[in-house]
This record gives sequence, structure tokens and C-alpha cells, in this order.
Amino acid sequence: MEPALQRRVQRYGWDKAAEYYENSWQDQLKPAQEKLLQLAQVKPGEKIIDIACGTGLVSFPLADKTGEDGFVTATDISERMVEMARSAAKEKNYTHIEFERMDAEELKLQDGIYDVAVCALGLMYFPDPIKALKEMWRVLKPGGRAVAAVWGQRDHCGWAEIFEIVDRRVSSEVCPMFFNLGNNTMLERSFTAAGFTHLISERISTELLYANAAEACGAAFAGGPVALAYFKFADAVKEEVQQEYLSSIQAFHENNRYAVPGEFVIVSGYK
Repeated sequence: MEPALQRRVQRYGWDKAAEYYENSWQDQLKPAQEKLLQLAQVKPGEKIIDIACGTGLVSFPLADKTGEDGFVTATDISERMVEMARSAAKEKNYTHIEFERMDAEELKLQDGIYDVAVCALGLMYFPDPIKALKEMWRVLKPGGRAVAAVWGQRDHCGWAEIFEIVDRRVSSEVCPMFFNLGNNTMLERSFTAAGFTHLISERISTELLYANAAEACGAAFAGGPVALAYFKFADAVKEEVQQEYLSSIQAFHENNRYAVPGEFVIVSGYK
């Protein structure tokens, strides 16, 4: 997919998914997010940037860790995600965090101003992940640290058929090379290519738990990366793709609930 088109697909797709995202994924993504926060080693008073922040699931814990003497800049390509995060910040009375719509591959920020840069499950969606990592490196102070989490290997993620199911009904790929960074040492190699050193890498196996078929389908279609395509489908096609997806995860169905295997890779490095 041409990079500019891929960015548009991501921007407007996540605008569509924003209303459903937290309810669909908040619990399922916690293992990766908690490990990322642990590796970030945030100290009070530090200045942090959170790339592909979504609705702030990682941004707000970062703000808690750095405290009011620190600051968090959180960016996302989706205007709707940013609007929702801003509203949440106002409601929760966070004054040391700002949310801005920004392209991760071209941050409109000065060099060397952050202590910590994080990207929780966003790199897979960027046309050029190494370029985004280089931007993280650029905005860090010397000695600053970066942490990124991605989904793991395709065959370790039981929900992976979702992309092929949607791709069979649209003309372009929804998420080209989505699982590439989760293979072998790809994320570590990308960090090295961007200039980071002293890497730490962890791979986590998990289960994505859904109480019923409606929750499983809601996460897969309405609250995730295929939302843009899904919401354009006619009702009959929506029903068709849902049934096809449920068939693909049938092996993980027991007592009406679904326990779908997943895997995360988290890497940290220093500038």
C-alpha cells in the first residue's frame, strides 16, 4: 500500500474505532501495557512522549508516574482519539498532559527534549516503523530511553484471520505486514537501525478473554484496525464476516466465552 494511503486508512479507521476501543481492548492489552510501563522506568519530574496514544490508556499512567512536576505529550494520528483523550484529561483534572494529533513518522517537535518515549502497540500500523523509531530517538535527550510494544508472531495470535477475512472483501490490504515486527528479532533490529543501544526484549504470551460472541466480534471489527472497512459493509456483509471470524476462533470457544491466544513483544533501548 502507498504510504500516504496507509496513513489515511489508519487515521479514519481509528476515528471510526475510537468509540468502541477502550471497552473492546482495555483489559486485553494490559499485559503489554504494564510491561511497557515497567521497562520505561519513569521517574517523577520526567518529560515523556507517548506515540500512538489512542484514548490515553498508557498516557494517564505515565502522567501518574511522572507527577505534576513532569509532563506527558501524547500524540495520535486519529483526531477522534485525541478528542476523547483530551476530554478524559479535563474530566480527571490532569494539567500536566497534552494530546495532539500528529504523524508518528514526522513529529512536529524539537530535538532532544524528552526523557522517555513510548509507543504501545502502534508501530505495526506505520508505513515505515524504523522512521517512527528514528523520530523517537531524535526527540529524546542524550541518555533517554524508548520502549515499544507490538503484537507477536502471527501464528501465536489466534485472532489473526481477521485481516484476511476483511481483505477478501476490499481492494487493498487493511494492515500490510502487521505481524512483521513480532517475528524473531525484528523489533530489536528496528531499534538498532534507529540508533538505540543497550536493548532489552521481552515476549509475553496471553489470552484475550471475551464473555460472548458479541464482545469478540465487537473488538475484532468495531474497535480495532479493520473498523474503516467494516463500517462500510452492508448489513448482510457485516453478518457474513462476523460468522466467518467466529468460525476462525471456534477452537478457543468454551462455555460461551472466548479465550483467544495472543502474544506481545516489548523492547526498550537507550539513546
